[in-house]
Amino acid sequence: MSNMAIAQRKLRQGFTFPSRGRILIYLCALVIVCWSVGPFLWQMSTSLQPDRELLSSTPRLIPYPITIEHFVNIFAAKSFHRYIINSVIVTITTTFLCLLFGSIAAYALARLDIRGRFRVLGFILGVSMFPQIAIVGPLYVLGSNFGWLDTYRVLIVIYLALGLPLVTWVLFGYFRSIPQTIDEAARIDGARPLTIFFRIILPMSLPAVVTTGLLCFIAAWNEFMFALAFTSDINHQTVPVGIANFTGLHYVPWGDIAAASVVVTLPLVIMVLVFQQHIISGLTGGAVKE
Repeated sequence: MSNMAIAQRKLRQGFTFPSRGRILIYLCALVIVCWSVGPFLWQMSTSLQPDRELLSSTPRLIPYPITIEHFVNIFAAKSFHRYIINSVIVTITTTFLCLLFGSIAAYALARLDIRGRFRVLGFILGVSMFPQIAIVGPLYVLGSNFGWLDTYRVLIVIYLALGLPLVTWVLFGYFRSIPQTIDEAARIDGARPLTIFFRIILPMSLPAVVTTGLLCFIAAWNEFMFALAFTSDINHQTVPVGIANFTGLHYVPWGDIAAASVVVTLPLVIMVLVFQQHIISGLTGGAVKE
């Protein structure tokens, strides 16, 4: 038998067609990717096309000619950088406070001997299940009585209340998966609970902390209803409200809206890609108790 025949025989033996189940999984994954990435690619294409192309009867996915006038317009004419600064201040502060208070609460419920811990967790979960539209009115009255309307403070406090249940629940499951012998060994050496938490448990839980922090950041960055209800000028309005303000009474600047959407979405995409390993391990780390 010639070498060519031997090679062809080995190739036929080594090649196997994928099963129907695997093909179905690949097709579903492809549909999900197209469903998720398609709108962002369309917004990117829209942001790079001149207005005359956007108003034409035949839409075009590949932009030609390419222009950056919409990106220049949102920063030069519409002060979009002011909205970005407001969102950065509110979002970073909210994420830091959520991780600080939520991680301490999760550690206390998961690692310390607290009676009725699951009742407390159930209460936290129950409070977080109220729809936003049902609480915006009472919160507006409280914010008005405290004089907090149109300030960073009111948004940070509200986002903190919305993000704490998520942080507490995710970190509670992760902290429970860490062996209790670590705490016992630290106590024998004379370490106090807060010392154990900040120097031992928290560094070991970095994937879960990154995951919950990123989820809180995205939720606060994209929140629209409370930001619209509690702020009224450009000095405190966040990015979603700023994009909504682009629309006029008789004209919708699709190019500017698309450019602003790309500007605020691209950093989130980059963050998810950079921390994807931490996100996966953080979400699955508390599934099995060691």
